[in-house]
Amino acid sequence: MPGLIGKKIGMTSVFGADGKNLPCTVIEAGPCVVTQIRTLDTDKYEAVQLAYDETTEKHASAPLKGHFAKAGVAPHRKLAEFPADFKSDLKLGDTVTVADVFTDVPFVDVVGTSKGKGFQGVVHRYHFRGVGDATHGQSDRQRHPGSMGASSWPSRVLPGMRMAGHMGTERVKVFNLQIVKIIPENNLLIVKGSVPGAKGSYLLLEA
Repeated sequence: MPGLIGKKIGMTSVFGADGKNLPCTVIEAGPCVVTQIRTLDTDKYEAVQLAYDETTEKHASAPLKGHFAKAGVAPHRKLAEFPADFKSDLKLGDTVTVADVFTDVPFVDVVGTSKGKGFQGVVHRYHFRGVGDATHGQSDRQRHPGSMGASSWPSRVLPGMRMAGHMGTERVKVFNLQIVKIIPENNLLIVKGSVPGAKGSYLLLEA
């Protein structure tokens, strides 16, 4: 299996082999259950669908209840697909743990949703410097975007112009985070550095 679903627990620090204090993120990685196996014959591609974070039936929709019942597992909150190596002979209902995926793996890619910042101006969103000093007739312009550059031609604001707007809540992928430690009995994965998202948010871990 090349991946797993997890949840961000928070950040801590760990002393490395060289005595340096490393900033690390603690991730609850799995356990995940196999809820669907995609094959070339039926789906035109090969993948394994995993489910994470068990919940009760009243919090699952009717279609998902049937989907989980077909796999013989309880409803879960998060579903994700990963490319599969079917030499591992996974079956519906099998449990995949952090030790199954990340033992002897030095690095991991982490996919998450960044923290939402709401509506932000150009200084916060794009690090603009503002128009300048509050002199020479300027009136409350220090954090404004300034001219947009459109005059009689093209007489419109071109798409992609950096302006104020919604910031954050985007899919972010961080590559090659070093795995510092695995704690299989608690389903924990400790990686060096930070990962996107708030505490308690779901993550996709790719080996």
